[in-house]
Amino acid sequence: MFKIVLNRLQQGFRTIPFPKGKLPVLPAIYRGRPIVAEPNNNLDLGKITFVPDSGIQYSNDFRMAVSKREELVLKNNEQILAQALNKEMLRIFGRSIKLRQVSAGGCNACEADINVLNTVVFDLSRFGIQFVASPRHADGIVVTGPITNNMREALLKTYEAIPEPKIVIAVGSCAISGGIFAESPEASKGLDTILPVNLYVPGCPPHPLTILDGLVRLLGKY
Repeated sequence: MFKIVLNRLQQGFRTIPFPKGKLPVLPAIYRGRPIVAEPNNNLDLGKITFVPDSGIQYSNDFRMAVSKREELVLKNNEQILAQALNKEMLRIFGRSIKLRQVSAGGCNACEADINVLNTVVFDLSRFGIQFVASPRHADGIVVTGPITNNMREALLKTYEAIPEPKIVIAVGSCAISGGIFAESPEASKGLDTILPVNLYVPGCPPHPLTILDGLVRLLGKY
């Protein structure tokens, strides 16, 4: 037991001091918010997949989550980040919110980065945010994947089971626009063509910090 306690003391404090203090510095290989090379050249973060050698230059900035779909379109390298919910919604959800995650045909990349938020490094629960097993215990839904036809009914039933008021969060390019499956007749054109969306988190997949930053902004915890 003594060795366990000693080892824990040697490890020190592992949770990142987010959002207070300096922004976390991600590795140089990380592809964050793109940099628009030409003035007035619009780039839709909800559609790109952040792949290398695509002719797009990327910054190291992980902050990309927005409240409205049109705000994902970069104009002159400017972006309006996610805004807090209205006062009534913050009164209800500001201190604690439970979320149900639905993988609507995803590849498990976005799902994995959402799962990472529960680890000691990010410690999602310190913000009062938790994922639950039943939509009847949830205040909102987090959707990943291109929302295939096979998952559409399950998604709608999950949404309907969540009591009002509720929030909807689209995580990843697939959920936002259909991603690389946008032209497939077996996938949707984006979650907001099916349900009202409160938060869009772009990426393929989005970094855990991108997701966390969006959630913290949505709940007015900055």
